[in-house]
Amino acid sequence: MKRNPDSVLNVTGRTIYLDDAPEPADMLHGAIVLSPCAHGRFSGIDPAGALSMDPSVRVLVAADIPGQNELGTAVMDEPLLAEGEWHYRGQVVAFVLASNRSLARKAAAVVRLLGVEELPVVTDPRVAFARGDIILSPRTQRRGDPVAAYGDCAVVVEGRVESGGQEHVYLETQGAIALPDDAGGVRLVSGTQSPSGVQNIVARILGLPMNLVEVETRRLGGAFGGKEDQATGWAALAALGAFRTGKPVKIYLNRRDDMVATGKRHPYSSDFKIGLSADGMILAFEADYYQNAGAATDLSPAILPRTLFHAAGAYHIPNVRATGTMCRTNLVPFTAFRGFGGPQGLFVIECAIEKAARALDMDPVEIQRKNLLSDGDTFHYGMPVEDARAKETLESCLAKADYVGLRARIRAFNAEHRDLKRGAAVYPLCFGISFTKIMMNQGGALVHVYNDGSIGVSTGAIEMGQGVGRKIALIAAASLGASIKSVRIESTRTTTVANTMATAASSGADINAMAAKVACDEIRKRLDAIAAARLVVPATKLELRDGRVWRLEGGRHIDAGLSFEELVTAAYDQRIDLSAHGFYATPGLHFDMTTEKGSPFLYHVYGCAVVSATVDVLRGSYRFDDAIIVHDIANSIDPLVDMGQIEGAFAQGLGWAALEELKFDDDGRLISDTLSTYKLPDAHFMPRMQVEFFDKPNPKAVANSKAVGEPPLMYGIAGYFAVLDALKAARPDAPPFYDLPMTPEKVLRFLTDGAQA
Repeated sequence: MKRNPDSVLNVTGRTIYLDDAPEPADMLHGAIVLSPCAHGRFSGIDPAGALSMDPSVRVLVAADIPGQNELGTAVMDEPLLAEGEWHYRGQVVAFVLASNRSLARKAAAVVRLLGVEELPVVTDPRVAFARGDIILSPRTQRRGDPVAAYGDCAVVVEGRVESGGQEHVYLETQGAIALPDDAGGVRLVSGTQSPSGVQNIVARILGLPMNLVEVETRRLGGAFGGKEDQATGWAALAALGAFRTGKPVKIYLNRRDDMVATGKRHPYSSDFKIGLSADGMILAFEADYYQNAGAATDLSPAILPRTLFHAAGAYHIPNVRATGTMCRTNLVPFTAFRGFGGPQGLFVIECAIEKAARALDMDPVEIQRKNLLSDGDTFHYGMPVEDARAKETLESCLAKADYVGLRARIRAFNAEHRDLKRGAAVYPLCFGISFTKIMMNQGGALVHVYNDGSIGVSTGAIEMGQGVGRKIALIAAASLGASIKSVRIESTRTTTVANTMATAASSGADINAMAAKVACDEIRKRLDAIAAARLVVPATKLELRDGRVWRLEGGRHIDAGLSFEELVTAAYDQRIDLSAHGFYATPGLHFDMTTEKGSPFLYHVYGCAVVSATVDVLRGSYRFDDAIIVHDIANSIDPLVDMGQIEGAFAQGLGWAALEELKFDDDGRLISDTLSTYKLPDAHFMPRMQVEFFDKPNPKAVANSKAVGEPPLMYGIAGYFAVLDALKAARPDAPPFYDLPMTPEKVLRFLTDGAQA
């Protein structure tokens, strides 16, 4: 498989991102004035100091918004610019424009807030819950009767789990460019995963119909969910500036402002109770998830149900009750992040199994093995289990890791070493693929075949380094029978493909490549008819592939002497339409929120990871030694792209589980607000990796493939438990703690105090 040509541009620095684009001479640059504390009131804004700095300076406030001052979608609770009160540190209260970026930032620094009054601050979701500060209503999914089932259990254990947030740290920070047009609208170049979402909200804020707001996104320098919903505000500010001044406006955040003012992965505080038989069968499980939603709703109502859907992990549990509550606090509104609430739920069930294994004096893998999903089972939300691959991938991974031998080597090592202890953990994966909001599972495509044989493909997909453009190009080329070299993936534009959904939920290729295939198949039918007529051969005897027409003779295909380009020219000469629109809506999805039952996913991705670690008992430091992964990729559209996604997602998941500590103080100030205080995985942090594809075809997705973006992140959870396993060897009588991430500071406190860190 040839490598992605975009990779060459990226590594040589020739790829054009938003801040690399040429700027018009009259462009204004934007800077933001942020709230100084986590909760407060103000009576007004004094812009005099800023306005006196230069004639180009403008200061825009909420009163300058011509339409509705609202970014919210599910709940209208998030103003673009604060009016009279702010609810988190880093909320935008004013937007400053100037002739250059440096001047804009200097001017923003001297804008004064008048009549400031600080108000009480809540940062803990449990405190918010106790106060009744919740968003919408709690949701509960249940099956059977866990309370009654506990009476049949040999072991029942309970626990509390904390899982921290996570900063996206996309390489390209948030930004947008807005250009006014002569029709009274605005054209935006936005760093967003959701151009149509930006179009909708900007139209609302400017008081315009959507057809006067055009949004284009060529590519993103990373996103990981952080630009699904939260890119909209920055585009809206740029659009407001262009609308009010009649000039192009650009905003591009520096790293500190980006970290302070944007949402992250939701922190959760959770309680669990699990009951098992004496031989390790899970009979009952309950969990309460207190989601820290932050100060505004954002995407929390979509993220919370994915936590509930994944409450039971990769296991069949006959009695389940999972309740989730969105708790409103005075922190930045938390938002989408790779995994979208799934990791938080999956971590809790693994904590419950780990504690139950201690009570039963078993290796957790034995409990995992006994309870894995099988065909014929039903998920606790009512969806039948089909084509389950949990057992196959787990057994394959255990064999590849020589798990029995690994355990023996760990025991021998720990017996011989006092100051170093080793541990290992197994994590079996089951992750549902589709947007949890069923309406969002749709996408369109527009394909043009030009009369020289070159091809342009437009979809709603956003390329952000994950290779979705490469996959769509490969599908388009195969569907048309053209060479991959002839296919160009166009910028995503709301004027080309309308009403698109965000590129998220691991569905970018599933939905958009399928929509492109629908369009390509329509054009292919027309070309097949032309080829059959020209060669005087039935279409069933012809095959168009790799840019040539092949004729079936004597049981084999021979070159028919007709190229794709020649075929296209013939179609053009005969006035055959060489363009087509394709549309795809994921089939079979349904869910009843009143009963919390249905089939919210098209299919599930399975897999398994075995991770080992070594802890320095004196220092509290540790290293990850090896990671063995068997991942359910089905038929990979591009193995190099998919391998990169698996490795990258695992690194990000391991960072969340063991390293990246998102810290706020009690006053709601982000402490880890720079890359010097927020530690990211690097080459020294990562273990040796071996990844094996489990390549059984998946007929439910395009080209028999499976989604790859989010699921491998969950393998990082094994890293947490590998360190915890080593700590058990160091202090076998100390109670475990479930507080992710597993930082060295927590390890050292545990080793020193033997108490929950």
